[in-house]
Amino acid sequence: MNALIPTAWAQANAPSTSGQVAPLLMMVVFIAIFYFLLIRPQQKKAKDHQAMVSKLSVGDEVVTSGGILGRVTDVGDTFVTLEIADSVRIKVQKAQVTSLMPKGTLKSA
Repeated sequence: MNALIPTAWAQANAPSTSGQVAPLLMMVVFIAIFYFLLIRPQQKKAKDHQAMVSKLSVGDEVVTSGGILGRVTDVGDTFVTLEIADSVRIKVQKAQVTSLMPKGTLKSA
């Protein structure tokens, strides 16, 4: 029986390459899923917001991130002046404008 033990050790299986590729393939799949479900939509949303902010003009009715509804009276490089009531104007950063409202929204609010 002693003669069989060294023979058993000598018959070790050859290393399997498929066992090394599977974890790498799973990692690539997880990164692809992460990209398409999280990163890509965020980039698209940021791009759309930047386009909306760059197209702001006098007379547009907007909502800020703080929930303030106002009409744009002046557009600068980094700031926008909003009229939130008669003769009440505030200056906010352009990036804080979250959405453009349809014309006439301010009158009904």
